[in-house]
Amino acid sequence: MISLARKSLRHEWRKFLPAILALSFSGLLLIAQAALVLGIFGSAAVYVTASSADLWVGYPGTKSVSFGRTLSPDLAMRLRMDPDIRAVESYIWVDGDWRGKARQQGAVSVYVSGIDTRAEAMMFSRVLPAALRARLREPGAVVVDPADLDQLGAHVGGSAWINGQPVQVVGVISGLRALGGVNVLTSLDNARLLDSTTSPADSATYFVAQLRTPGSLAKVRARIQANPAFGAFELWSAKEFASRSQHYWLFDTGAGVAVFFMAIIVCLVGAVITSQSLLALVVASAREYATLNALGVSFQSLARVLVEQSMWVGAIGLLIGGLLSAALLSLAALHGVPVSMSVPVALLCAVLVLALAFVSGLLATRGLWRADPAMLLR
Repeated sequence: MISLARKSLRHEWRKFLPAILALSFSGLLLIAQAALVLGIFGSAAVYVTASSADLWVGYPGTKSVSFGRTLSPDLAMRLRMDPDIRAVESYIWVDGDWRGKARQQGAVSVYVSGIDTRAEAMMFSRVLPAALRARLREPGAVVVDPADLDQLGAHVGGSAWINGQPVQVVGVISGLRALGGVNVLTSLDNARLLDSTTSPADSATYFVAQLRTPGSLAKVRARIQANPAFGAFELWSAKEFASRSQHYWLFDTGAGVAVFFMAIIVCLVGAVITSQSLLALVVASAREYATLNALGVSFQSLARVLVEQSMWVGAIGLLIGGLLSAALLSLAALHGVPVSMSVPVALLCAVLVLALAFVSGLLATRGLWRADPAMLLR
């Protein structure tokens, strides 16, 4: 009976084509949604993932990088005194309004990141070249993502104002797209000039550090947090803080519910279309199934044939959908659309498509009840 499923699929592939296409597009939609979610909400943690710091220190209970509060500059000295910490940097976050030269352009919300400009600095070390980092030492120098230039009404070498202070775009780098605003990189000194609050001179929104050995994180956390003399603060590993930021924007803001709802809709629509296509195929082949039943093939055996056919349909649809998704995501990335994909998420989408094919096959088995041997006498 297994060979029957494969042979009927090979010789009558045109009849199975609607079901294959339905599953292909279901897989395409699932993968596209997952890639957009990973890309868009992953940008909430770009400050962490684009940097090489092992440890982040911020205000207790901070749910996302954008919600940081000012820390005491004395805390940096305490971090440098720890024997397991190799390097410490300050990181300043400033909310700003960008105004370009065009009078008709309104203010654009920007997130200013004040970072260390030394060549060996940790912040954004994975995306910011050393030569461009050095240029941030110039007064008012900023770097943005090239995909944000049109939104800002700016160009490389052009000038603008952030919080009323003049700035100049000295370069662009990809990988800085932000969630709900525009990321702007500048030096620590420039960021302090752009900060409209009255923060202490050497204070920072976060302190980041590199450990001498990654396995010493638990010891460092216990030692430093045991001393409350430096005010309120909390320590996270880079992975913990990145997950914390992404989790907040995905679930705490309600956006994740909308994504989950859309995924359910995609699965339901795919299941209905696929099961109806397979059911129509069963009805069209009712006399053949009735003949097999009359020859002694049980309903359960025929149902297994149909379910196996649906799984083959799912596998072929998954292959086509995967190829289409790879092409679509490559095109999106080429045009600056924030998309990302990981192996676990891709495997999850594949499992969902195959599960969809299996359920569709089970739903289509109800058509076998019409394949009664008595119909052969008509």
